[in-house]
Amino acid sequence: MTFRVLVPVDDSEMAAGALRYALETFDDAEITVLHVGGGPSPMMGAATDLALADDVQAAAEERASEALDRARDVAAEYGVDVDTEVRLGHPARTIVERAVDFDTVVIGSHSGSLSDRLFIGNVAEKVVRGSPVPVTVVR
Repeated sequence: MTFRVLVPVDDSEMAAGALRYALETFDDAEITVLHVGGGPSPMMGAATDLALADDVQAAAEERASEALDRARDVAAEYGVDVDTEVRLGHPARTIVERAVDFDTVVIGSHSGSLSDRLFIGNVAEKVVRGSPVPVTVVR
């Protein structure tokens, strides 16, 4: 049976660090990198922008491309191919919902500006509290 690891990412260094940790710690695992688009942002700018797009999924994938490219580059440093996935929704809720199909979640401790963290809340903390599987928070 294959051990499956979910690594949620944005385009932050914390997310890249979490992916590096997962690649080093779970070297025989199947790793899926998840980017969640359309979640809350200050004044709802990003969510509104996606909602107004003609093809919401395509817009989310375009927005996620930089973060997923970075994740693929990090995985290539370890000689590993990772699966990538883009979902729409509130980040913490979507990660928790997706976690049921995995054995563990590895997530960066935080990203974004101080105002983003205060306004949106800490995604990692919400994932730890709601996840049905073990969660490792990487600093």
